[in-house]
Amino acid sequence: MKRTKYKLGILMDPISAIDPKKDSSLAMLVEAAKRDYEIYYMEQKDLKLIDGCATAQATIIEIFDDQKKWYESKSNVSVDLKELNIILMRKDPPFDMEYIYTTYVLDKAEEDGVLIVNKPQSLRDMNEKVYTAWFPECTPSTLISRSMAEIKLFLRQHKKIVVKPLDGMGGKSIFVVDENDGNANVIIETLTDYGACSAMAQVFIPEIKDGDKRILLIDGKPVPYALARIPSKDDNRGNLVMGAVGEGRDITERDKLICSKISETLKKKGILFCGIDVIGDYLTEINSTSPTGIKELDSMYNLNIASDLFDVLEQKINRNE
Repeated sequence: MKRTKYKLGILMDPISAIDPKKDSSLAMLVEAAKRDYEIYYMEQKDLKLIDGCATAQATIIEIFDDQKKWYESKSNVSVDLKELNIILMRKDPPFDMEYIYTTYVLDKAEEDGVLIVNKPQSLRDMNEKVYTAWFPECTPSTLISRSMAEIKLFLRQHKKIVVKPLDGMGGKSIFVVDENDGNANVIIETLTDYGACSAMAQVFIPEIKDGDKRILLIDGKPVPYALARIPSKDDNRGNLVMGAVGEGRDITERDKLICSKISETLKKKGILFCGIDVIGDYLTEINSTSPTGIKELDSMYNLNIASDLFDVLEQKINRNE
């Protein structure tokens, strides 16, 4: 039986600048190409709303599973987004106002029947750091505030903390601070812009030395393996782009419990592809914008996570037709 030819849109940062060895968006596109999808590549600048219609100046691309040549532009087209079956929203943070405006365009496409991964409203509602507050039983003691005095008090109470901005990614501007750190005040001043911006403070979790685990969930169901990002000896951050080394791990019973606590919320909110961060026994972030880790886990465990994702997406499309 001939497979339905789906039209897939992907909204991402410039495809020419990705690292093809590690890029999860490319892993998704390779799988879409195997399934003979027609692929429409877009950046934020390509979107517009005109007379209530969500449209884009897109590029139809061909995808190759090749680290030297991973795509080729075929033609530039103007497309009504409602003509697409699926749009993957894979634009990396920062989560700024331009990101929010982009989700409004995607809202209109969703209203017109397109499956958006992940749901635009939920991308706005579920900040990757802040939304952990909805699951306090899973998280370390956490403060989100713009008050420098409150963060300093939190540091005095807990002796050693991690402070970070709410809109970043990839370990940028994350600081580990202890009560005797002479730079504590300037770090807090900088992150809060002297009390003008909210920041997150969490109790330092010593198990970071064993890795910051990335667990991927597809429609609320976890992949059975985690990617533990082990910090380098001269850094506290478990981020691959900051020099951490990735190691595969079976997910633990505690990991499964955390996933079960958040699973129904993810499904209800339309977060079809999610990456949570777990350090020791604690949930530290819920990444719904552009989670990574597919290629590393695929190669370590002979998986095809993108195929599992597209199986779910096709089921949802067929159910709605």
